[in-house]
Amino acid sequence: MDEDAVRERLRTVEDPELGDDIVSLGLVNDITVSSEGDRSDDERAAVAIDLALGAPYSPTETAIAGAVRDAFAEDDIEPDLSASIPGRDDQAHAEEPVLPNVKNVIAVSSGKGGVGKSTVAVNLAAGLAQLGARVGLFDADIYGPNVPRMVDADEPPMATEDQTLVPPEKYGVKLMSMAFLVGEDDPVIWRGPMVHKVITQLTEDVEWGHLDYLIIDLPPGTGDTQLTMLQTIPVTGAVVVTTPQEVALDDARKGLQMFARHDTVVLGIAENMATFVCPDCGSEHDIFGEGGGEAFADVHDLPFLGSIPLDPRVRAGGDAGEPTVLDEDGETADAFRTLTENVANNTGIVHRQAVSTAVEKRTPPEE
Repeated sequence: MDEDAVRERLRTVEDPELGDDIVSLGLVNDITVSSEGDRSDDERAAVAIDLALGAPYSPTETAIAGAVRDAFAEDDIEPDLSASIPGRDDQAHAEEPVLPNVKNVIAVSSGKGGVGKSTVAVNLAAGLAQLGARVGLFDADIYGPNVPRMVDADEPPMATEDQTLVPPEKYGVKLMSMAFLVGEDDPVIWRGPMVHKVITQLTEDVEWGHLDYLIIDLPPGTGDTQLTMLQTIPVTGAVVVTTPQEVALDDARKGLQMFARHDTVVLGIAENMATFVCPDCGSEHDIFGEGGGEAFADVHDLPFLGSIPLDPRVRAGGDAGEPTVLDEDGETADAFRTLTENVANNTGIVHRQAVSTAVEKRTPPEE
C-alpha cells in the first residue's frame, strides 16, 4: 500500500460535523508509508498518519480517529495516528510564546454574577479530565475566587528555584487561584494595573506543563480582568453561562459583544439553573423561566451547549468540593457530561474549520 492508496482509503472517512471526507477537508497533514516484515513476499505496510484534530478526547474527534483505524482493518494494518493543528502547534517555536504547551484555552464567562459560572467551569474542567484529557483550571475571578472551595483544595502551590509556581492538583485538574495567595477572609482591593500584573503572573509564571485544555473561570461582567485575558492570552473559545431569566440574558448579550470586539469565538451558550424537580412530589418548576438560554442561542446563531437543572445536589457538591459531573448517575451529572462533550466537540470544530478554510484558500480553482 503506497501513499496514494492510503489517501484514497482516508477519503472514506467523513467528518460528521463538517459534512465531507477528511481528505477533501484538508484534515490529513501528513502520510508516511514504510514496509515491515521478515519476508519480501509477505511485507506489510506500516502507515503513519498525522491528522488535523485539535480537541483531544472530544467524542467526535475520537470517533474520527476510530473510523480511520477501521478503514485499514481489512488489510490488517494498524495505522500510527498523531494529531496536530498547523500553526497552533508551531507556536512553541515562536519568540516568547504565551502558554506554548497548552493546546486549548477556554474562557467561561457570564454577564452577571449569581448564574453559576464557577460551577460550570469546575464541572467542565473535571468532566474533561474524566474523559482522559490533561486539564488546568485557572480561577481568574480575582475579587471573589471560589474554585479551591468547590474542589476542596487547600494545598497551596509550590515555588521552584526560578520563582515559578507549581499548581496543586485535584480530580486530575491542575489548579491556580488568587485564593491560594491571600488570606481566607482578606479582600482583594486592587486597581486595573495590579489586576493586569497578577493575571499575567498567574498564567505565565505557572508550571502548567502540557495541557489539552486550560479552563479559565472569568469574573462576571466585562471589566479589566476580562480585557486583560483576551488581549494577552490565546483564547480558543468562550462559553457563556446564563440562567433562563431575561435579566441574566440581558447581561449575557454584553458578554457576546465583548467577545465579538476581540474576535473571540463563542463555543456556545450554557443554561444553568433550569427546571427544578421537587424531591417530594416529583413535579417540575421553572423557577427562573423556561428555555431562555436555548432561545438566546438560536437568536444569536450560536450552539446551545445544554441545560443544567436547578438541583440542590449541585450546591451541596460545590460546598463539599465534589463536582457533580463525577457522580456515576443522575440527570444533573448527565447534563454536565453532555455540556462537557459539546464544549470539546465545538472546540474541535473551530480548529478543523480553520484548517479546512486555510487549505481551501490555498487550493487553486479547477479550470
